[in-house]
Amino acid sequence: MNKKVAIIGTVGLPVKYGGFETLAEYLTKYLSSEYDITVYCSAKSYELKLPTHNGAKLEYINLDANGVQSIPYDILSIVKSYRYADTILVLGVSGCIILPFVKFFSSKKIVANIDGLEWKREKWNKYAKWFLKFSEKQAVNYADIVITDNKVIKEYVVEEYGKESTLITYGGDHVRRVPLSQDIANMYPFVNGQYAFTVCRIEPENNIHSIIEAMSMQTKLPLVIIGNWDNSHYGKELRKKYVDVKHIHLLDPIYDQNILDQIRSNCFVYLHGHSAGGTNPSLVEAMYLELPIFAYDVPYNLETTEHQASYFHTALDLLALVEAMTDETLTKNAKSMFEIATRRYVWEGIAKEYAKLF
Repeated sequence: MNKKVAIIGTVGLPVKYGGFETLAEYLTKYLSSEYDITVYCSAKSYELKLPTHNGAKLEYINLDANGVQSIPYDILSIVKSYRYADTILVLGVSGCIILPFVKFFSSKKIVANIDGLEWKREKWNKYAKWFLKFSEKQAVNYADIVITDNKVIKEYVVEEYGKESTLITYGGDHVRRVPLSQDIANMYPFVNGQYAFTVCRIEPENNIHSIIEAMSMQTKLPLVIIGNWDNSHYGKELRKKYVDVKHIHLLDPIYDQNILDQIRSNCFVYLHGHSAGGTNPSLVEAMYLELPIFAYDVPYNLETTEHQASYFHTALDLLALVEAMTDETLTKNAKSMFEIATRRYVWEGIAKEYAKLF
């Protein structure tokens, strides 16, 4: 009989968005023949509630998987799964406050992926930061195996908790270069020329303000950013400030993956401003698309790109990169990114690493 594995901490499957959701998608794709997998899903995110996906069972919890409800959502998922699962894979730390109780009553194997030091993110108030740090501590201390997705976070876990973790990254080989269609060329005229691009949540820690400031000071390369501008005061103010700058295009979220892929895979250079987290999924995807990358200069990004991308810390740094770039330097950058991605960020190999832990 196949071992029973429960995957907890995602919005669910089929994948709609998000790094953990994509991870669950490919773990079920590659491992469902070897394991009896159940994935916990948010009933509020799926109008059509499929019973199975990729050979895995889908179990629905009537709570949101994000925000404050993510805590009871994860806890309830863990409680339900520990009755039957041999291994419980917990993605993220929100529900890990319950792990001491689970380990007291059960000998089930707990594997916890602690993500990217969520408590450090600027968007959380001091109480949320305290809670997330406390949850991270419970995850590290009570999980049988801790997974980190970046060497920098692996080193942090040793320094902070004196514990070793297993390093497993994310994959990027699910993305594909998509040629521009005439419809998209007509809908978004900027794609007919060269442009810099990024897609992300519009948050200060993603340094959107620095990226736009830099790109507004030059005119050789238009900037396109796709994100949730209306979700925060920060986003609304940025959009209002640059609304009259003709070569800055600040677009609302695009949920049609084909359209998004066309715009992303045909950009001239990819700008990655994330300063928090570990191995960022959008960065890994851009690397696999063989895009030249200008990344924010923090240890996580340096490690992910093996110091082979170009890096900025301020708006002036980014402006200097844009002014100095040549076809030769961009081609070298892109080829290096693709070589690293095909060596390190492939889902089949990542799934095998998880299988060893199960």
